[in-house]
Amino acid sequence: MKTLTTLFLGLSMPLCLIAQNSTDYNIQGVPFNTVSINDQFWLPKIETNRTVTIPASFKKCEETGRVQNFVLAATKTGKFLTTFPFDDTDIYKTIEGASFSMSVHPDKALDKYVDSLITIVAVAQEPDGYLYTARTIDPKNPHSWSGKDRWVKESDMSHELYNSGHLFEAAAAHYMATGKRNFLNIALKNADLLDQVFGPEKRNDAPGHEIVEMGLVRLYRITGEKKYLNLAKFFIDCRGKVANPKRTYFQDHLPLVQQNEAVGHAVRAAYFYSGVADVAALTGNQEYIQAIDKIWDNMASKKLYLTGGIGAAHDGERFGANYELPNLTAYNETCAAIANVYWNYRMFLLHGDAKYIDVLERSLYNNVISGVGLDGKTFFYPNPLECDAKYKFNSGGSLTREPWFDCSCCPTNLCRFIASVPGYIYAQKQNNLMVNLFISSKSTIKLNSKTSVEISQKSAYPWDGNVTINVNPAKKSTFALCLRIPGWVHNQPLPSNLYSYIAPVNETVAVKINGQPVNYKTESGYAVIFREWKKGDVVEYVLPMNIHRVEANVNVQDDKGKVAIERGPIVYCLEGLDNNGKVSNLILPDNAELSASFQSNKLNGVEVISGEAVAFETAADGLSIQTVKRKITAIPYYVWDNRGINEMRVWLPRKVKDIAISNE
Repeated sequence: MKTLTTLFLGLSMPLCLIAQNSTDYNIQGVPFNTVSINDQFWLPKIETNRTVTIPASFKKCEETGRVQNFVLAATKTGKFLTTFPFDDTDIYKTIEGASFSMSVHPDKALDKYVDSLITIVAVAQEPDGYLYTARTIDPKNPHSWSGKDRWVKESDMSHELYNSGHLFEAAAAHYMATGKRNFLNIALKNADLLDQVFGPEKRNDAPGHEIVEMGLVRLYRITGEKKYLNLAKFFIDCRGKVANPKRTYFQDHLPLVQQNEAVGHAVRAAYFYSGVADVAALTGNQEYIQAIDKIWDNMASKKLYLTGGIGAAHDGERFGANYELPNLTAYNETCAAIANVYWNYRMFLLHGDAKYIDVLERSLYNNVISGVGLDGKTFFYPNPLECDAKYKFNSGGSLTREPWFDCSCCPTNLCRFIASVPGYIYAQKQNNLMVNLFISSKSTIKLNSKTSVEISQKSAYPWDGNVTINVNPAKKSTFALCLRIPGWVHNQPLPSNLYSYIAPVNETVAVKINGQPVNYKTESGYAVIFREWKKGDVVEYVLPMNIHRVEANVNVQDDKGKVAIERGPIVYCLEGLDNNGKVSNLILPDNAELSASFQSNKLNGVEVISGEAVAFETAADGLSIQTVKRKITAIPYYVWDNRGINEMRVWLPRKVKDIAISNE
């Protein structure tokens, strides 16, 4: 298995596995299975994912008929048992998460169970490699989204290529974790079919739901077969063959190189931009890079929530217009937040700028982990920034977290993502060792100088900004240690003017080595320390963790006259349970003092922010109102709705503008 370890470079992040290809990402990541973590914030979440979320998702796949769909496909009997033609992918994604987990936590029983599922998938695959239970079960009466024949509705809603993409990702993960080819062979057989069907002078359908591009790149990195990379590029170039505004939902309204705005279904979009980055890195296509640079700028400056969420509109699970960022009806699908992490990480690998990690971190610590409850088995599909305990925001029309959904893409996506979080901590570029996330962890990294460097971190981040980093090269060696300086340290919540701090605080990031203050230069958002390092060197890195009041760009209508609270990477909200049962009557004046304290017995241990607000109250007769000062408690946004349904707000009014009389 030792020879397979490096192959994990291509899983949680897209990195070079093929020595003969000299073109690839400028930055190399450090694979998650070579990073051990002992972090008090992340380790419990990864363990809950391993022990609760993954088993619960497998169980739901069995209970809901997702596994049985493959059994029926093998015998071509019965009817498709579930709701959507992409339900096959819930099994694939959970296998992917289980494989990631097994790579760092071997589990014979889980390994055996996964193999049993792979056997079921194998017999469902048609002889030529086609794998799509929604048609195979009853080819004469396929799912209504699927069309009469194969592929005819691929550019619409059939999801045939989407299923293939997740199959490829999961099979790559399983092969790399176990060394077994049983799942990989299924994927390669399906990929070879796609290569026979699609391409120049063949079918040229633009995938209706992207991810096959990313999956094909995975297979290329494992096999070295150029046809898989070529097909991924072909699918990118299929988009926008005919200019058509009605195709924005699918990012198919214009050729990629003419697109400059994040549009359409947010998950589709971010998967697409991730696939474009992969192909651009491996082919050196500068037009692709220029296109996704423009799209990223549009997203980061006009379409990104403070929590790192994307996809404002419930209708179509899509990006809204510029500055369309409502709170109560915000969609912010959990899958979109995960896809946003994938996209921003790839942008970082292309350009090496810390601003992409700033967005990644914001999505990761807020919108992504909001998607799963503290119990590991209840979930959000959308992630709004306000709840009035009336508007049914969750998928299927519920007011609270659910154990599963008819469209359960988010729970199974979390299975595969959470296990890979350690892979986003470190990176390297030639002789630069980069620390991107401040998570207690350890890894050994070989730099281009051929020097192996053991690096470890210890911190209580995100609650505390004191980070201790131990640098232990195998021998004295000269290289650069690059420590990310989060944008919020320099009064920039996001790398744009979409959000700003009401009262900026000018503080510097302090660095000491072996107890002595050192100077550093700042490059691309990193504190760069270039020196000769030796065993036992200790770096103290202190990030100021101030409480910040945030205001939105004046063009964001829903946030006018309002304020949000954040501390470090964490966005806060007020929940009724902590605030006399109601938060919709609160005003947070600019002069109200706020303080932070850690509460170990609250919501599995969180830093809370306390202060005083002004509350509107009505008299018993309902004929008069008064204002009173009230103590308030704000909790991290990601833990809201873990104690039942109640009101919640991220954005609070700063002063009274108007009073409306309710009919209720």
